Amino acid sequence: MAIGSVISHRNFGSFIGSGITSQAERSTSIHGGVRVGCAAMRSTLPFQGEGCQPSQLGIELRVISPRQRLRRCTCCQAATSSGRSWIQSRKLDNLCFFNKQSQRMKYGAPRRAHADFTSEEYGITGALESFVSPDGEAVLIDGAEQAKPWWEQFPKRWVIVLLCFAAFLLCNMDRVNMSIAILPMSKEFNWNSATVGLIQSSFFWGYLLTQIAGGIWADKLGGKLVLGFGVVWWSIATILTPIAAKIGLPFLLIMRAFMGIGEGVAMPAMNNLLSKWIPVSERSRSLALVYSGMYLGSVTGLAVSPILIQKFGWPSVFYSFGSLGSIWFAFWLSKAYSSPKEDPGLSISEKKLIMGGGISKEPVTNIPWKLILSKAPVWALIVSHFCHNWGTFILLTWMPTYYNQVLKFNLTESGLFCVLPWLTMAVCANIGGWIADTLVSKGFSITSVRKIMQSIGFLGPAFFLTQLKHVKTPALAVLCMACSQGSDAFSQSGLYSNHQDIGPRYAGVLLGLSNTAGVLAGVFGTAATGYILQKGSWDDVFKVAVVLYIVGTLVWNIFSTGERILD
Repeated sequence: MAIGSVISHRNFGSFIGSGITSQAERSTSIHGGVRVGCAAMRSTLPFQGEGCQPSQLGIELRVISPRQRLRRCTCCQAATSSGRSWIQSRKLDNLCFFNKQSQRMKYGAPRRAHADFTSEEYGITGALESFVSPDGEAVLIDGAEQAKPWWEQFPKRWVIVLLCFAAFLLCNMDRVNMSIAILPMSKEFNWNSATVGLIQSSFFWGYLLTQIAGGIWADKLGGKLVLGFGVVWWSIATILTPIAAKIGLPFLLIMRAFMGIGEGVAMPAMNNLLSKWIPVSERSRSLALVYSGMYLGSVTGLAVSPILIQKFGWPSVFYSFGSLGSIWFAFWLSKAYSSPKEDPGLSISEKKLIMGGGISKEPVTNIPWKLILSKAPVWALIVSHFCHNWGTFILLTWMPTYYNQVLKFNLTESGLFCVLPWLTMAVCANIGGWIADTLVSKGFSITSVRKIMQSIGFLGPAFFLTQLKHVKTPALAVLCMACSQGSDAFSQSGLYSNHQDIGPRYAGVLLGLSNTAGVLAGVFGTAATGYILQKGSWDDVFKVAVVLYIVGTLVWNIFSTGERILD
């Protein structure tokens, strides 16, 4: 429907179209010397645009006089068998805001007509506004957006993105708090380095279990349900962690694994949601923003945890962080929807933008495993994700210990200096997303953009980690860490965006597959680091990560693609 065009009594019929049989009952009233009329009509107004079909509408017209007194009439519209029939122009003469050429309204001030409509089939609601000038000419605009306050006009797809951002903020807050709390816990319970590595890696036992399962659930049941479940589950597990630790080490390992189960479904569910809500032109930016929530969650957790530990003891970190999940869940229930079709408040224009890519937004019923696993780009994702996460998770879980043992920072300093690299990642992720989307809009192929961004995400960290053994001061070591993780964040516009490129319908499953490999890297890498440190040095830890970064670069540039390979 072309909304916003200027329509007069002479050309309104040609704008609307012709060829409908319309029945109208005219009702009029006299107000202030002006005859105000409206018609109850039976017709079909088909929606124009992708994803829209002729549908049943209920329209309410409101005519507002200069004295703000209101006359209302309701036009009930039922669909006809003709998908492209229109209101006849002659019937519009019955409406108060369309007059003959010789007639003029007595008041000089413009009048406004308002039409509210709903589509039951597509769950769309909206409104049209018509401003009538003194010469009888009417201007139609999209009144639904004009009538709403700015916070209700905010795009619904970006509401989903911000809620996912908040979920990932909590995700990493609850994850990294152990990397700070483990220091006083080790002293209290007399844990050695191997035990610390076992505790840190136990999170990934549960995290590994729900990667593929979470992707299947999200693609079949919808991302809203799965992500909501995940946040509630890991928040409860976070709150119960201090209790489990005091009962005994086995109980702590189980509780950390339970926490991993909840966080394991988060990434596949988020990927499923964004594949349905975000057009390709905004893909890199939206994913970068969501993943920057993880980085800012690390910043918040690493900065706040030492303060809470010093003032209230290490259990306070788990109690306070875990309780925040209930606040997020309340917003999630009221604001989030698994797909655009389920959102009754989504505007026509935004739905057209989202649905315009021609990608099916329907839930997946069957997963073509054989087809998926036969594609080389899928295996490029899996291998690259493993190589990427080995270095990332080592830095995530062991960085405070590195600062404490090698750079001789105390507990508070370790937490504060750990903030800088993650803050750098949050900034660089969004810069990378903007660059990637800009390159795509400029005509660069998606394949080229993904390879460029991921190459930076691999080679940048590899280079800066090799420089750590040459630095002489703690400040330079922190700077190298910050640069390493800042360049790592370009991966959000590389491999982390690629799941939706090659198979948007199976985005949850694809991320579940590749992130399973990434979790294995976290399990083995985190545990192996503890054993390496018992017999070797931090240089040995970094050398292993650098080798895997180089392997990932080669595999990614040879086998990956940005083209859709799965329908």
